[in-house]
Amino acid sequence: MEGIIPSLSSGAKERLRQQLHSCEDAKLKTRYLIIVNLADGHSPTEIGRLCRVSRATVYRVAERFTQAGEAGLVDRREENGERKLDEEYLATLYEVVESSAEDFGWRRPTWTREMLVETLRQLTGVQIHVATMSVALGMIGARRGRPKPTVGCPWSEEEKERRLSEIRRLVENLPPDEIAVYEDEVDIHLNPKIGLDWMVPGQQKQVLTPGQNQKRYLAGAQNVRTGELLWVEGEKKNSLLFILLLWKLVQHYAKAKAIHVILDNYCIHSTAQVEVSLATAAGQRLHLHFLPPYCPDHNTIERTWQDLHANVTRNHTCADMRQLMKNVRYYLKTRNREKREQHRSTAA
Repeated sequence: MEGIIPSLSSGAKERLRQQLHSCEDAKLKTRYLIIVNLADGHSPTEIGRLCRVSRATVYRVAERFTQAGEAGLVDRREENGERKLDEEYLATLYEVVESSAEDFGWRRPTWTREMLVETLRQLTGVQIHVATMSVALGMIGARRGRPKPTVGCPWSEEEKERRLSEIRRLVENLPPDEIAVYEDEVDIHLNPKIGLDWMVPGQQKQVLTPGQNQKRYLAGAQNVRTGELLWVEGEKKNSLLFILLLWKLVQHYAKAKAIHVILDNYCIHSTAQVEVSLATAAGQRLHLHFLPPYCPDHNTIERTWQDLHANVTRNHTCADMRQLMKNVRYYLKTRNREKREQHRSTAA
């Protein structure tokens, strides 16, 4: 287009088209496409729409082409010298981000990009801009997330691993006529859990809360083979709720020679009421296997409760507990149906 790039001969235009078709670098190919379209008389607005770039980019590419010809289209960053974000730098950054800022002498426990820039400069001798640190964090897959609060297990590592190994062997070598389940309780609150959600620019979604909170509790048992979940509901999280679940297990798995229940050390699981229930004729088929203290990651039903919160209780809009529990039951019944279908297709 006259006035933006110099007039080109038919041979020069043909060469540009050949370079366009043979180019494998996406960004360089876009620059060739801009020049070819300018040479064909298209306007910067049309070219910007075609190439999905701004008009300013079209003018900038045209200026580079006018000043240096095809050489002006090549990425100039190759002149910047040795690449700073090399594998060694990124590997060091990965290790630093995994750690606390306090481990590197900072008085603040959480990282900022500026602190990372300075820490990496000290460790590698490489100085980069804060904006480049954002690029580096993206390259190692780092993200800003909410840390998970945990409590350390008071057992020794040997004792803890011994118990976990026993439970793993139980599950892996489970006889066909025996059942094993992971057991746990979950709280259902009428006041919704607040969680992350997508929002359009300028919007902050609001979650209405009923005000006076109400609670219901589920005790659940998840089959290690099928993933199917049995549960009972109650207004209190006590031993009676747990015992109701145990009897439901006994009835549901009436033909099982033994029912192994893998569970945490919550106080309601080891009361005198539970001991009396286990001492009955039916209760003797039940065998409780306690996980080490504060090891929720080894109780697979925890993930099911997380999914329940994500799909039902988080940011919910239910006005009363009746509707909320209806949604809870629908989700769990749908999940069980899907798990049964998956188990049948796998076994076929």
